[in-house]
Formats: sequence, C-alpha cells, structure tokens
Amino acid sequence: MARVGKRAGRNFGFGRQLSYAGPQALKDLFGDGHFGTVKAHSDRWQAFVQWCRSEEGPGLNDARQIDREILMRYAFHMREQVEQGSVGIATAQNRLSSVNRTMAALRGDQYVKIPSPSKALGLQRSSVRSEAPQGQDRAQIELIALVLSERGQQRVAAIVHLARDTGMRLREAILADLPRLQREARQLDKINIQDGTKGGRSGASAPRWIAVTDQIRGALDMAWEASPSGSRNLLAPNESYKVFMQSVVRPARDILHEHGLKGFHELRAAYACERYEQLTGLNAPVNGGRVHREDRELDQRARQQISHELGHNRIDVVSAYIGGRR
Repeated sequence: MARVGKRAGRNFGFGRQLSYAGPQALKDLFGDGHFGTVKAHSDRWQAFVQWCRSEEGPGLNDARQIDREILMRYAFHMREQVEQGSVGIATAQNRLSSVNRTMAALRGDQYVKIPSPSKALGLQRSSVRSEAPQGQDRAQIELIALVLSERGQQRVAAIVHLARDTGMRLREAILADLPRLQREARQLDKINIQDGTKGGRSGASAPRWIAVTDQIRGALDMAWEASPSGSRNLLAPNESYKVFMQSVVRPARDILHEHGLKGFHELRAAYACERYEQLTGLNAPVNGGRVHREDRELDQRARQQISHELGHNRIDVVSAYIGGRR
C-alpha cells in the first residue's frame, strides 16, 4: 500500500490498522533490504499491538495517539512479564527496542520513545504518576454510566462502577463472581476479589479483601442487574471473553473518550487516590498532597494497603497510581 501524503492521516498514512502500519513503515524505512531485521521488528511490534488491544492497554488503533506515557505503560507491562517468568529480560528489551524503532519509522522522528529500554525494565514498576487520574469526580462517572446505559451498554456501565468503586481491573470486573461477592458483602461487609486476577493470584493463598461501602453495594447490584440470564458474571453463558471485548467493550471506549475518560485503568488510579485520602486524611500526592516527615509511616502503611487492594505484591507500584512521595 502506498503511503498517503507525507505522514498525513491515520497511522501517519501507513494504513488504517496499527498492526499493518508498523510493518509498512519499517519496509519504507529499510527499503528492499534487511528482510530479517524488518521481520524481527514487525513480530515484536505485533506483541505491542496485542497489548494495545488488551484490557490493560489503551485500546487504540492509531499510532498518532501513542504518547510516551503509553510506551512507559508498555514497558511496565513487560517488566511484569519478566518478573512472572513469562518472557526473558533479553526478549523484553528487544520488544521495547523494536517499538522504539517502529515508532520512529511511523513518525519520521524520535520524539516519542522509551528513553532507555534497559533502564525502563530496571525500574521498580513505577512511572511515577504526575497527572491526576481521570474519573475521580463521581458525577462524571454517573454521567458516563448513564450514557452507556442509554446506548444499550448496561454491562459496560456496570464495569465502570466496579472499576471505580472497587479498583478492579477490567478483566476482574467482567469475570467477577457476582453472587459470591454479594453474599460476602451481605454477610461479612467485605469482598474478596479473586476472579480474573493476574499471575495466578487467587484462592486462599492470595486473599484480596476490600471493605464494603455503599458505593460498592450499589456497583454489585448494578452489575447483577446487567448480568445476562443464567450467568454469574457479565458474560453470557455462551459468550467468550474475547468476543465480549471485541464486540461490546471496544465500541464503548468511544463513549468513555467522549466524556473525558481515556480508559478503564484510570478508574483504578482514581480508586487508589480516594483510598489514600481515606487512609491518611491527606490528598494523594498526584492531587497536590504533601507527605511531611511525621506522616511518612502513615504514607507507607496506606501504600501497602492500596497495593494489596489493587492486587499487587509490591508497594512501589502504587506510585504509578497516586504519585510519588513529596
């Protein structure tokens, strides 16, 4: 496919699909040679595209929307893959380097890149958040949920509330065992997030209890009402997770964007900021809060608790949600 104009239009003129545009830009960069190099970079680019389309990714299909924050999120994702033993560190470094090379080929410059793949993987998963997360305003969340419901997206509206009110990941909200959670909320005044969790962190070996609030009760009730007949979660009995993501969640992202929410992950960060304020009485650092020397221990305990509630096993991760210590 011939490039349209000089990097004009979607994916800088290299095609409508991100998966197609990357290899095309690489071929354009390397000309008729270096077939092995082009193929290696293209294969690693596809891993990045797959992440972009996943529940943790930004859900975009246009390279013009990729910024440094998104690339750093991918670097943190690869860091987790290394820690979980899913990929080797050399593979992770190569993937990040190929994303840099492909982005440069697409853009025609090197303004948007991961500064140092090796250093990015060496970070303790903390791109320290510097911008306040979207979705902290509950009125905004209510509006988004209302619009989604009016457009026949009741299940995604329920996901929005579950993510904002419990800090669940997108996958966790979709696969949550709703009758069990409602029963725990009723009998124990707390719920244990176990379904759809990452890295095998489930069962009695990794309990993840969260105290129940009125908002959480409302979110669980809303999700149960949206749950298809015969199901215990938000998937219909004959519906696969993949199909639900493609046919239901992905189209709904446009509605989120229309109302100032760039993704579901922002809702986890909004939850974390709210919990930090509840636990410390201070604003989250990303919201302008400052931790004085006498508050250090309180800050540490809050970060430990939030790390647990979000399903992480490292306290340093929390800086990516609420900001670093000031």
